[in-house]
Amino acid sequence: MKPTDKIYIAGHRGLVGSALVRELGHQGYKNLVCRSHQELDLEDQPSVFRFFDQERPDYVFLAAAVVGGIGANSAFPADFIRRNLSIQVHGIEACRRARVKKMMFLGSSCIYPRLAPQPLKEEYLLSGPLEPTNTPYAVAKIAGIVTCQSYNRQYGTDFVSVMPTNLYGPGDNFDLRNSHVLPALIRKFHEAKTSGAPSVSVWGSGRVRREFLHVDDMAAACVHLMKTYDSSDIINIGHGEDISIAELAALVREVVGFGGTIIFDPTKPDGTPRKLLDSTRLFATGWRPRISLKEGLSSTYRWFVENQASFRREQPLRS
Repeated sequence: MKPTDKIYIAGHRGLVGSALVRELGHQGYKNLVCRSHQELDLEDQPSVFRFFDQERPDYVFLAAAVVGGIGANSAFPADFIRRNLSIQVHGIEACRRARVKKMMFLGSSCIYPRLAPQPLKEEYLLSGPLEPTNTPYAVAKIAGIVTCQSYNRQYGTDFVSVMPTNLYGPGDNFDLRNSHVLPALIRKFHEAKTSGAPSVSVWGSGRVRREFLHVDDMAAACVHLMKTYDSSDIINIGHGEDISIAELAALVREVVGFGGTIIFDPTKPDGTPRKLLDSTRLFATGWRPRISLKEGLSSTYRWFVENQASFRREQPLRS
């Protein structure tokens, strides 16, 4: 990518999209194109095609998606598959029609089978049953991967698909109705601290393990791969190590400064027992994450405290 190339970031107000805007700006890319949902509904095909016909971007990061934690995935499965399929199909076809030089599709680590060997290698895709609590979302993301691969094969496009691990950082969704585990814990512990509550309840047994990557590291990896990676094979983006939810809760409690106890609620779902990505393929390109989990948690908590009045909340999903 040249500094003068026009780059469209779909989903620029989201966690990943906003980090991509920051990273591209830091690297000197100024010709960035962004549209809010009010300006461009990515689920509306004619609007998407008109936008691409008018803007003719050179590079595209397809980071827009309907996302949420276990609760939201369980409550709105039809929305998760229908809306994500629409966003992906319209965006990918528009990139082909506009002849973009390269497009990056952002998938998810939930594409891998629930009980696949750990760490999760790229070749484990479609090798077993998915985690039931997020199957609709995972199927939509798998469809996006196969669509990119099919377009590359049939049309000779340059569409790459990256699979990030669990992400967190500034701009995250802290709405307890549909947030992921880490921002939910930050908010729960903060509110317990400020209210003087004696304990915090955490979903599940606390025994499952998750990998976490700061979103600024994720953005840096995406830009690096946009410049260096040209393959239809998917590529994982992870940190390289994981942590149990019990250990994570204890670390968040320490960072927040909450003095009470942690109570695990085994009546709530755990989800996949473990999700650790094998990022060997990524690390072989010369990229490595820079931000440790404790450092990232501390900066994310500071951002949360400073932006409580205005931090981004996902609206409840509606059919």
